[in-house]
Amino acid sequence: MTEVSLDDRGRFTLPKQFREEYGDRFQVVRLDDGLKLVPVAEDPLEALRDEFADVDKSADELRDDAREQALDEAGS
Repeated sequence: MTEVSLDDRGRFTLPKQFREEYGDRFQVVRLDDGLKLVPVAEDPLEALRDEFADVDKSADELRDDAREQALDEAGS
């Protein structure tokens, strides 16, 4: 775990190791117990393509599967 402090203008600097691993752009997400920094990809569309590259089904097929699963879990 690494501790960082805010300067007099409310800024903090991430250690170099984190910047090298995660980049230099983040979304700040408020949680019940604190904040979370979520890295923002340099090319968000490319990141989504990479994330779902191994998905063989279309969006319609995925939606239909999710609907069927939800109905099964609801007991219908």
